[in-house]
Parts: sequence; structure tokens; C-alpha cells
Amino acid sequence: MDNGYSLLSIIALTLLAGLAMPAGALLANIRSESDSWLDNELKHGVIAFGGGALLAAVALILVPQGIEHQSIGSATLLFCAGGFSFMLIDILLYRFNTTASQLIAMLSDFIPEALALGAAIAFNSNSAFLLALLMALQNLPEGFNAFYELKQSTKLTSHQLITIFTVLSLSGPIAGVSGFYLLANQPQIVSGIMLFAAGGILYSVFQDIAPQAKLKQHWLPAFGAIIGFMLGIVGHMMIS
Repeated sequence: MDNGYSLLSIIALTLLAGLAMPAGALLANIRSESDSWLDNELKHGVIAFGGGALLAAVALILVPQGIEHQSIGSATLLFCAGGFSFMLIDILLYRFNTTASQLIAMLSDFIPEALALGAAIAFNSNSAFLLALLMALQNLPEGFNAFYELKQSTKLTSHQLITIFTVLSLSGPIAGVSGFYLLANQPQIVSGIMLFAAGGILYSVFQDIAPQAKLKQHWLPAFGAIIGFMLGIVGHMMIS
């Protein structure tokens, strides 16, 4: 694949995936201004949808491709290290009582995935497009949730928050291009990043997303996780 075309592909895919964050923030802003249209049940459904998309990324891309260039021991160590690191971040955020925990969690999985996406394009892997799709699917509800969290706990206006989310989306192309140039000939490092991210994402799903998705005496929100994972399966089958 031509380097110029590859770079354009990386920038376009990671930027589109990143822009799902401010798109989720816009959706959350509409909800905050019009509760009659986007009610509490839909909020929980969106969060569950994101959890399903994250699980799809772990099950269909990050773990299967991550173990290809790792031994059993190193794969186990990297996967557990990812979960442990995200747990430490969670503990530190709680100790410092920060209002941006969801925002930091969102970037913690977006940046490693963008790195892996850039390297995947360098390997001419079709999985890059599926990974970009899943990144967008997970960033939309994560942006939604992060905006809602920050809106309730800071004095920043909706416009300022959406602008911040838009600027943060640029971290995707930066990480993707870095992965293309720095990791193109390092399949072991790329697979290690994938496994590390997978462990962290799985921790986030069960620690933050799944508990927030539950709504007493409502059963439809949990079905959002099924839809999110199903879209991952569809994407996986389309490129296979």
C-alpha cells in the first residue's frame, strides 16, 4: 500500500473514530436540554451499547490478534497488566476526587487502539477498518457519558465541553500516525499494546460501564449491549 494513501487512511479513520466523542457529547447535550425526548432509559441504553462495542473490540480484534505474536506467559502478563493499570488509574481518580474520570477512561482505550490501528494499516491488515468502526461505536457512548458526567460536576458550558472533546479527538490521528511509523516493523509490540488495551477495556466494562447501564425495572437498556456487540460481529464477518 502506498505510504501517502496509508497515511490518509490512518488520519481519516482515526479522526472519524475520534469525532464520535464530540458527537456523543452533542447527543448528551440534546438530552440535557430536552429530557422528554432522550429519557433516562435511553441514557442507560447508550451506555450499554458502548459496553457491547467494547466487548466486541476485545473479543474480535484485540485478543485474537494480540496473542498471535505472544507466548502464553507474555500474553497473560500483558492482559493482566492492562487491567491492573486501569484499576490503578481508577483508584487514583477516586482518591483525587476528579470530575473527569470518564473522560480519562475514554482516552485510555482510544489512544492505544489508535496506535494499533496505525500499525495494522502498515501491516496491510483488513482489521484496521473493523477496529476503526468499533472505536467509533465505543467513542459515541463514552463521549455521551463523559459529557454528562462533566456537565453535572463542572462550571464549563456545553459549548466549551464539546470544543474540548473535539480537540481531544485529534489525539487519534497523532497516535495512529505514530503507530504507523514507529511500530510498522514491531508486531510483538503492537500485539502487546492490543492485549494491554484489552485487559484495561475489560476492567472498564465491568467496573464502570455495566453498573451504569443497569436500570431497575427496565430491561431494554441491557439489550443495547447486544446491539453493540452484534455490529462488531457484522463488521468482522464483512472483512473475513
